[in-house]
Amino acid sequence: MNVSKFIANYLASLNVKHVFLITGGAIAFFVDELSGRNDINYICMHHEQSAAMAAESYSRIGPGLGVATATSGPGATNLITGICCAWFDSIPCLYITGQVNTEEQKGESKVRQIGFQETDIVEIVKPITKFAQKLERAEDIRYMLEKAVYLAKSGRSGPVLIDVPVNLQYAEINPKKLKGFNLPHVKKNAGVGAKVLKTIDLLNRSKRPVLLLGFGVRLSGAQLEKDKLLKILNIPVITTWSGLDLVPFNNPNRVGQSGIYGDRASNLAIQNADLLISVGARLDTRQTGGKPQNYAREAKKIVIDIDEAELDKKRGLNPDLPIRADAKEFLSAFLKQQSKINMTNITDWTGQIKSWKKKYPILKEAHFKQKEYVNPYVFCKVLSDLMSGDAIIISDTGASLAWTIQGIQLREGQRLFSAFGNSPMGYALPAAIGACFAIANTRPVICITGDGGLQINIQEFQTIMHHKLPVKIFSLNNKCYGIIKQFQDTWINSRYEASQKGYSTPDFIKVAKSYGLNSVQIKNNQELKRKIAQVLASQGPVFCDVLLNPDQKVEPKIEFGMPLEDMTPYLPRAEFRKNMLISPLPESLKLKI
Repeated sequence: MNVSKFIANYLASLNVKHVFLITGGAIAFFVDELSGRNDINYICMHHEQSAAMAAESYSRIGPGLGVATATSGPGATNLITGICCAWFDSIPCLYITGQVNTEEQKGESKVRQIGFQETDIVEIVKPITKFAQKLERAEDIRYMLEKAVYLAKSGRSGPVLIDVPVNLQYAEINPKKLKGFNLPHVKKNAGVGAKVLKTIDLLNRSKRPVLLLGFGVRLSGAQLEKDKLLKILNIPVITTWSGLDLVPFNNPNRVGQSGIYGDRASNLAIQNADLLISVGARLDTRQTGGKPQNYAREAKKIVIDIDEAELDKKRGLNPDLPIRADAKEFLSAFLKQQSKINMTNITDWTGQIKSWKKKYPILKEAHFKQKEYVNPYVFCKVLSDLMSGDAIIISDTGASLAWTIQGIQLREGQRLFSAFGNSPMGYALPAAIGACFAIANTRPVICITGDGGLQINIQEFQTIMHHKLPVKIFSLNNKCYGIIKQFQDTWINSRYEASQKGYSTPDFIKVAKSYGLNSVQIKNNQELKRKIAQVLASQGPVFCDVLLNPDQKVEPKIEFGMPLEDMTPYLPRAEFRKNMLISPLPESLKLKI
């Protein structure tokens, strides 16, 4: 058996059924080994970046590990943006790169390159992987693969990369004599039980509690525990963007999503809470605003995170009770102590939050009355009403992502994700491809992108058509980089350099048709229901060009660098202050730990 066959067999044993790739001379032997197999297939993408993103999405949906491969040099470096997506969102993925023959490598030489397309990809990606190593001896392949995959899936998960020289890909090995990787002994996390009891004590004394759920809940596989928790606590629950699909829109305790693009009711609730319990959320500045020290200004903050570094950022956000634990581990321990929960009456608090939700809705009457162009918030509402209950929605970045997160109304069983941490333009289309293969086309996949993001990886239209993937692609087309324009409105006197000036879009309908894609265009709100229903009812892939006003804003939005309570220009600071529930509490009334 050669090394390439061993790798393929190992991947198949992990329930990997697809490998996303672009071939090349330095990876050709491994790609050849994938051909003709019944248990694993290769999927040809049209850019290595897309292959990396498709693999990342494939891993999000599961159950198999996402795998992408590329040749040496530019093939390997083109994977980097997708690797970053997996790194920042903690998605376990395996990236396999080809490398020049061992005798052609520069080694310790100070020359830049000896072999053709020789690039030290291992050193380049070490900061954005949990493990990156070049195979030096064929007989080390089992150990390296097992170690890489273990690290990818353990602790705070993430991507790994192995670099395989081309001559080692066809090197013969005896699988029975290969050394394996011994799983390390993992010590039980001490102290979680005591901190759970402290959490319950604070909860019992709280008058204004808020539960914040992040993507770590899903990463840990704690959906069942989360559902039990929501029923038991019956307190206001807010999600991060990446945790949006954890709580259905119709859940009576759901407030919304907080942060700089969050709805006003959620931000008001966060800023007026006396207790914030954050589970699986890293509380970055998109969540806390530009001044983390002002976040949840009067609340005792209990933060549960698997990554100790996230608990010790020392950037103004200092948890009162940091708990280093996997979300599932914490929630399981919490549920075992549910008999000790004896909360005070919080109906005044929940009533106040309901009044905020009513006073500051995302979707307004004026949105429906818009005559020209499509309003993105109305688009999201109509799509929410029409799409299947098991739909997977994948959004790109920028304004198209902000509108989707703010306006979509998810039901139980639906999934929504994007590459939230890295957030590159061009993610949604290849990610939709990865999702289609992960679920074997058994659920609807909806791709929501912008005209800017679409053009980054538009070549993947061909991948969709080649495999006849029934993905429905909606482009929110405002013919500009809308979110950058909004930034320029605030900071650069509305000089739309490179966001509208100098930027252009093609006729996407003609482009889509040139690939053979069925195409639909929606020009105004009045066409939304009929044409979205038409798109969703189609059997195969469909591209839908949704025309928006180039001046359409994302609202609400907290401006760059501002604290969470600064919701200008959409809610003047004076009005925000006037509608705050409480003034700063005297020390005597604050929760004590």
